[in-house]
Formats: sequence, structure tokens, C-alpha cells
Amino acid sequence: MKKQIANWGNYPVMESDERTFSFDDQLQKLIKENDHFIPRGNGRCYGDGSLAAKTISTLKFDKILSFDLIRGIFECESGITLDHVLEVTVPGGWFLPVTPGTKFITVGGAVASDVHGKNHHVDGAFSRHVLEMDVVLGSGETITCSLAKNADLFRATCGGMGLTGVITRVKFYLKKIETAYIKQKQIKAENLEEVIRLFDEYKDYTYSVAWIDCLKKGTHFGRSILILGEHARLDELSEKQKKAPLAVSKKKQIPFPINLPSWVLNSFTVKAFNFLYYGKNFKRVIDNIVPYEPFFYPLDAIANWNRGYGKKGFVQYQFVLSLTAKEGLVEILQKISAEGLGSFLAVLKVFGKQESLISFPMEGYTLALDFPVRKGLFEFLDELDKIVLKYGGRLYMSKDARMKPNILEAGYPHLAEFKTIVQKYNPSAKIHSLQSDRLLLTNK
Repeated sequence: MKKQIANWGNYPVMESDERTFSFDDQLQKLIKENDHFIPRGNGRCYGDGSLAAKTISTLKFDKILSFDLIRGIFECESGITLDHVLEVTVPGGWFLPVTPGTKFITVGGAVASDVHGKNHHVDGAFSRHVLEMDVVLGSGETITCSLAKNADLFRATCGGMGLTGVITRVKFYLKKIETAYIKQKQIKAENLEEVIRLFDEYKDYTYSVAWIDCLKKGTHFGRSILILGEHARLDELSEKQKKAPLAVSKKKQIPFPINLPSWVLNSFTVKAFNFLYYGKNFKRVIDNIVPYEPFFYPLDAIANWNRGYGKKGFVQYQFVLSLTAKEGLVEILQKISAEGLGSFLAVLKVFGKQESLISFPMEGYTLALDFPVRKGLFEFLDELDKIVLKYGGRLYMSKDARMKPNILEAGYPHLAEFKTIVQKYNPSAKIHSLQSDRLLLTNK
């Protein structure tokens, strides 16, 4: 069925002939009938990674295949979303090993983007916890892969943006929990230097993330709120919370009904938002116990919050720099502040060590910012790209809608090996996307 599709940034938008399947034989038929396509989950990546003239949606391929309650091993079809996984696993005392900032992505998408969360410095990215998966190639052949079996396919599929084939089955480890609550600590930092010091001081916390005011100048440049968390133990809950310690909260989403006019999004409104957000914490340190939903997925409470960036959409710009390149963070934030292109959501995290083929994380600091699409934005981001490369960093393909091929090549040292493996399993580039064509990852 032809329809207009876009990913979460609502940029770019294109017409696609999108087909769905519920069973293996239906997928085989679709692969045979289509001369090209890209697999597509719930469209929660931000750029053009799952956009193409023909797409195969996995959303109806969403069955749970097995759940080992003793060992915490979950096996499912790739189209199931994380919110449904949590509905089943949390009451049994298990949680996702790694989760991004939304629970509305598919498990297949979590692998294809090799998602990371607030705990990368401790638990790595999602791929670290995958035991094995099935990938259906453009030829129709199904290959089971893991780090021990068909390892090249496994490594190129984790973070490979769907270019090796359609992920259909994933088996992965879960994390044991006593409760569905998080013991949270929030600390206000007066500037960027202080929040970086706090990240190091509290590096033993499993979960850590900081919101940054990217427009503040002077002595309060980079003022932040650091948010830390651990899965709460049963004995840490209140008596009321203990009555249903593993209950999955059922919260209704608040709708965002319209696309905001573009004039609403400017440096004045961002400064006002930042003032209010930083000021909401009256105390420097706040300790409390909260359900996992607001800790991991605060924006999921607002349906279609992406409409807040207007009809033209937005791009999320996420990069990572090494731990020794703190001055690179300063240079980028200063440039953003000078341009007045502040982001409502400026999120700083710390990555741990990770040896991978094409996945985004590397040991260092990662910053994600949202910018509404407007005249001059892409030229400005080109300038930020140069700074990222100057400090040995790279950009996240799952958030990318405009990166140039040379930026990708400079940031990913194993890119040539990745391309070779993609060529092996996808030799005629039957599987390709707008992004893979733009970045010269697939040769049509």
C-alpha cells in the first residue's frame, strides 16, 4: 500500500509502497516479489535509515516465542515493541538489559540501531545481550547468527541499519530486578565542568544521564541536571509500593494534537524552557523512588511529541567524543550558543568501552540535540561535523538524516569491513534505503 512515511523527526517525508507480513511464508513472498526494499519497524529512528520507495514492515510479526523465567532469556519475533516486552517480563522480575529513551521501538530496530541507554558505561549496547538471531537475506535464505556462528553477519547486523537482511527472530538476556521502581538521585550542576566531574564521581551508578542548558553563557555555561538511578530493592519501597512491587504502570498518553508553528521555536522559547526546567529542582540534590516509566521514558507520556518541532520536522544530532576530548564538547556547545540554535532536549551520557564493527558507541561522552529543520541548519551542522572529526568522534546513523559519506568514513574505522560483509550478504543491494544510498553503503 502506497502511503507517506517518515521517521520520528518527520524529515524527510516520502511516498513508499509499504507491505506487511505475519508469517514466514508471507515474508518470503514479499522478498521474492520486490526488486528492492528496506525493513522497517515502528519508525522511531530519526532520519532516513528505514525509508525507501518500497518498505517491508515487521510490526505484525510480533509474537513471543519463549520466556525462560529462571535464566531471564527472552525470545521473540522482531516486530514486537519494547513496551510489550516489558508488560510480560517486569511482572516476572526481569527488565530490559538496555533500553533507549522510548519503549515504542521494535526489538528488530533495537538490534539494527544497536541501541544504547543510560547504562552503557556498565552494560554496553543492546547487542552485548543478544544470544542469537535469524536474518532473512534478500535471496530469501534464513541464516541464524551469533558471535559464535556466522559471526560476520551478526556483527554487521548489530548497528547495520537493516542492510544485511530482515531480522525476524531475536533471543536475548534480560536483567533481574526485585521491583518495577527506580531509586533516583538528581543533582544540579552549575556548569559543564561540574557535571563532567559529577559523572566521574558517580560512575558506579548503573544509570546516568544529564540534561544540559546549551544556551547558557558565562560562569553557568553548560549548567545541567544529572540524573542517576538504580533498580530499587524491595526493602527500599514504601508500604504502598510494596503492595504491588512489580506492577507495570498503565499511564495514558497526553496527546500533542497539532504541529506547532515554526515561529514558536526560537532562542527565546528555548531559553524560557531551560530556565523553567533547571529551576524546577528547588534543591541541589533530590533523592526519591519513582516507577521505571518516568525515569526511562519521560517523553513517551506525550503522544506525538515530535509535532512540537513543526511541519518541517527536525533532526536529532548525536555525536560521541572520547573522554579526553572534553574541550570538543565545550567548542560545540559554544558554537550552538553563539548561533542561538539551542535544543529543548540536550542530553549528555557517558559511554563505556565497546569493540564493535559498525555500532555507534565508543568510550567517551555522547551528546544528543534536537534542531528544527530551517534555512541554514544543515550548513551549521556541517560545521559541527568538522569539530566532531577534529576530536576523533563520530555521528549516530540511527539519528542521521544529512551526514555526508566522508564524515561517516572518517568516524568509523571498520567501515570498509562492514561494506564488504554487506556486499557478501546483500550482493545486488536489493536491500537499501535513502540513507544507505546517500552514504554510499549500497551500490545499486
